[in-house]
Amino acid sequence: QVQLVESGGGLVQAGGSLTLSCVASGRTSSLLPMGWFRQAPGNEREFVAAISWSGGATYYADSAKGRFTISRDNAKNTVYLQMNDLKPEDTAVYYCNTWPTARLSWGQGTQVTVSS
Repeated sequence: QVQLVESGGGLVQAGGSLTLSCVASGRTSSLLPMGWFRQAPGNEREFVAAISWSGGATYYADSAKGRFTISRDNAKNTVYLQMNDLKPEDTAVYYCNTWPTARLSWGQGTQVTVSS
């Protein structure tokens, strides 16, 4: 059974940067497109960014375009999300999962808090 562990969140001022990591146990995940999602209090979980299994194609929500970069290292079963120019509205718990369908159990997520 594949497990997902997200890390790298924290408290940052507006305009700052963070890099999130998602480590998946089990190699099957390296064959699947992976995505980052986020959920703010009171909101539905929403899509942020995704990457093909090879890393050759990436997809972003409009809110992430130009500021976030998704990447992956299949040898390490890890997906990254580099977030620059963070805004208070980016505050949320960030999760990773397969994309476009979340086929794995959700991890605990990593909290990102952006202060104004």
